[in-house]
Amino acid sequence: MLDVDGLNVWFGAPANRVNAVQRASFYVETGESFGLVGESGSGKSTILRAITGLAPDWSGRVDVDGRTIYRDRRDRDFYKTVQMVFQDPYASLHPRHSVDRVLSETLKLHGMDRIEWRVPKLLDDVGLGAKFRFRYPHQLSGGQRQRVAIARALAGEPRLLLLDEPTSALDVSVQAEILNLLADLRAERGLTYVMVSHDLAVVGHLCQRLAVMQSGRIVEMLEVEQLRRGEAEHAYTRSLLAASVAGGRTGTEGGAELSPAATGS
Repeated sequence: MLDVDGLNVWFGAPANRVNAVQRASFYVETGESFGLVGESGSGKSTILRAITGLAPDWSGRVDVDGRTIYRDRRDRDFYKTVQMVFQDPYASLHPRHSVDRVLSETLKLHGMDRIEWRVPKLLDDVGLGAKFRFRYPHQLSGGQRQRVAIARALAGEPRLLLLDEPTSALDVSVQAEILNLLADLRAERGLTYVMVSHDLAVVGHLCQRLAVMQSGRIVEMLEVEQLRRGEAEHAYTRSLLAASVAGGRTGTEGGAELSPAATGS
């Protein structure tokens, strides 16, 4: 579904150029859930933005479902295939637009019919129901807003979802609910995921394979089962794993023990 080869992403003019991603290469099979893990500033979210066109300055090759993506051209078919869910569900929703307007306008942009039927169906699919249809973002909790954002991403019936820290802005008690919802949607719809996170336990809950990023480069590729067995080879990956395990034991924010219990297996 996704093949990224030698991706470089930069910001700024040549004299002040910042190389945010350097020669990143990975692939994601159809129906797979793949994680990009690393600290803030490691370049993981920038990869998602390059794929969607939000970071326009890049080189390398990106293929989506067998079609090569070019820097300055993405047609309607691309956005019907690929959608993104952002980190902050409040910032990603217009504060003066009701849930109905958000979803209805998105459906129209994708050329979908039967809008009156599709809007409540989308709300049901993300566990909200029709009673939320005419509410505004300020009337919703963080978890409910993120469910609306997921419903909006699903409106065009995409096959690839790019998930940019979809639970990091939520209360810990709500994070597992959203992760379980995403897991159910992937199983029901046959979706492919690329998920960005700084939290190994979150990636372990949802993903099968992952790439570890440091300073704009992929330093290691692993299967989640290898992480659980402590088979990471790169020193940076081992430090992330140690921090995740320590966070789970002490109850600190941003860390949870990467074990079968913690990852839902």
